[in-house]
Amino acid sequence: MRLLNARDYTSQRLLGKLTDKGYDPASAGQAIRQLQQEGWLNDSRFALRFAEAAVAAGRYFGPRLCLEMKRRGFPPDIIATTLEQVTEEHAATDQIRSLLERRYGRFSYHSADDREKRRVLGYLQRKGFALSDILTCLKQDAP
Repeated sequence: MRLLNARDYTSQRLLGKLTDKGYDPASAGQAIRQLQQEGWLNDSRFALRFAEAAVAAGRYFGPRLCLEMKRRGFPPDIIATTLEQVTEEHAATDQIRSLLERRYGRFSYHSADDREKRRVLGYLQRKGFALSDILTCLKQDAP
C-alpha cells in the first residue's frame, strides 16, 4: 500500500517491485489480486490517466505513446483500447497546432528555411505524429 500511496503502478511493475524487495512471487501475486478486487489497483484506469496526461501535456502521441505505455508495463490489450479512446478524443491536427503554438509560436512553414522546417518536423515526429498529419497541418495553416 505504501508503494501505491506514492504513485500509480501497473500490476506487472508492482509485482516486480515487490519481488525485488524480497517478497515471495506467489504471495505478491495474491496481494496484487486482492488490491485489484478492492479497486486500489486498476491498470485500465491508470493507462487512461497516463495517456490523457501525456497527450494533454504534448509529451507523446500515437506510436510514441504506445511505446511509452509498453515501457511502463501495460498489457497489450489495455494499450490498444486506451490508444483508440485517446485518439478518438484528441485529433492529431489539434494536438500538432497546440504544440506549434506553445513551442514555435512564430513558425511559418512557407517562410521558414529548410533547417528550421527539419527541426520542427523532427520535433513533431519524435512526439509520435505521422509525417502526413504534420505536413497537412503545416500547409493548411500557411497563408
